Amino acid sequence: MRVRIYKPAKNAMQSGRAKTKKWVLEYRAETARIPEPLMGWVSAGDTTNQVRIPFDTREEAVAFAKRHGFEYSVVEPHERQPRPKAYADNFAFDRKLNWTH
Repeated sequence: MRVRIYKPAKNAMQSGRAKTKKWVLEYRAETARIPEPLMGWVSAGDTTNQVRIPFDTREEAVAFAKRHGFEYSVVEPHERQPRPKAYADNFAFDRKLNWTH
């Protein structure tokens, strides 16, 4: 069985970074997803794609995958690169763009 280990990204709909501190082990789909003919909903034959196991560290997740004999891949997270800004920069004399309104 194949699993993916990753650190989830920040939700685009909110400014906070809740639920992004832990590592997640997620099973890869073994069977293809097919649309149901009556309603058109997409379904799969196995339910392992619904399982997500959180871990505090990457090492714990890798150890779990090795212990259970899973083939795993680790996706490294992209780190934030905050750019410091100040409100006074909006009124700077050497501002690159025109200040409108």
